[in-house]
Amino acid sequence: MSDRQHRHSEPVDVHLILRRDTAAGPEILLSRRAGDVYASGLWHLPSGHLEGPEEDVVTALVRETREETGVVVDHADVRAAVTVHHRAPGGAARVGFFFEGRRWHGTPQVREHDVCDAMGWFPLDVLPEPMVAYCRAGLDAYRAGARIAVHFQEPGDPIAYDPAVDRLLLVPANDADNAAPEVAVRDFTERAVGRITNWTDVSWAREGSRVWRVHGAEGGTWFVKVHQSDRFHQREVTALRSWVPHLGAAAPRLVAADETLRAVVITAVGGRSLHGAVHPPKEQQRIFYSIGRLAAAIHRSAPTRPATGPLSLGKLERHLDRARPHLAPGDEKFIREMAEKAADLPVLETGPTHGDFQLRNLRWDEMTSALYVLDFERSEEGPAVRDFVRLADAWSGRPDLFEAVLDGYGRPFTPAEEEHLAVLAALDALSGIQYGTAHGDLELVERGRRTVARLRATARP
Repeated sequence: MSDRQHRHSEPVDVHLILRRDTAAGPEILLSRRAGDVYASGLWHLPSGHLEGPEEDVVTALVRETREETGVVVDHADVRAAVTVHHRAPGGAARVGFFFEGRRWHGTPQVREHDVCDAMGWFPLDVLPEPMVAYCRAGLDAYRAGARIAVHFQEPGDPIAYDPAVDRLLLVPANDADNAAPEVAVRDFTERAVGRITNWTDVSWAREGSRVWRVHGAEGGTWFVKVHQSDRFHQREVTALRSWVPHLGAAAPRLVAADETLRAVVITAVGGRSLHGAVHPPKEQQRIFYSIGRLAAAIHRSAPTRPATGPLSLGKLERHLDRARPHLAPGDEKFIREMAEKAADLPVLETGPTHGDFQLRNLRWDEMTSALYVLDFERSEEGPAVRDFVRLADAWSGRPDLFEAVLDGYGRPFTPAEEEHLAVLAALDALSGIQYGTAHGDLELVERGRRTVARLRATARP
């Protein structure tokens, strides 16, 4: 058989995603097929075939829409959505051009009663059943932001959409701004929670782990994280599986983890990040009281144990070498003095700590006054006061906020904890300055400089 006999000569069809935005979210127009037609009883988009070689896909779309719904869409208002190469269970293939329309004239109504018995608006995220699988594939690809998709059904597959035999394959675009992660991470995520229609990169601006907010085709929102190292992955997974569940609704739940990919899928929590947020003084006091309560819940989530040894200072000289150009006169001498104190610090019990307990990892819901905590990749066992090191700058100069934290925590710091806090803060500030210097992060450098200045101003003689 010649190559010419193998060439495709597939029909072309067009589909309109007529979309309107409402207060509850976007809705699309669907009609239900009826009578002696293919897929009778199933919901479908307004659609049809080209009448001949003289008709282009946009003209065919405008014509079919008017004939089926009575709605007039101007050629200039037609927008490309996605192209789907489809094969039906019977083996016949076709190419479908899906278009979006947001402007039109007229009121949609059933115009072809012999092939359609119902028509209505449906939420884009809550599609009706049963629906033609081919149509559903086009809509899922559209919601995922894909440009091209393949939907080749197998013999015996149902005509109606069935998530158990979903054959949709999205073809990635050659787009530098594509927010989705690598294919392996996408596959891991969809095995855990089902088809994802939207990936939004919400990673922190600094280099490190990557985070995406994802939305599911059947509803639901999750976060997907790929850790920058095996160590961070193990820390976060261990925390999510051990003490984090004791925080209840104040923290996300682990849905799935993959050690090879260093990836996790976690549930979403509410609220908005406290990093850079502005609130009235009374609201700030309420927030910081809640922060103290949450810290107490973290530190009570597992039994404490005796300390295993003094603080590690193995990186002190390397950090000083990098940070030295940004240290004020007397800073290096002060940091060395604080480091010398580390060996003689009173022994504290250790337990679960968040490790990066600061405003950017805390979320506040103003409507419910609920506080949430995220990001456990630096979690490890340590003295409880460790979790106040990066938070201390937030209450600097605001004794009312410090008092609110301690009220929520349920007790003041002991003298031994105050000594630990000062030493840990000095070493953490040095670490921040050297890291910011190495990575061009001036904000981190300045924060470390402010912390050292604050510690020197409040240091005991």
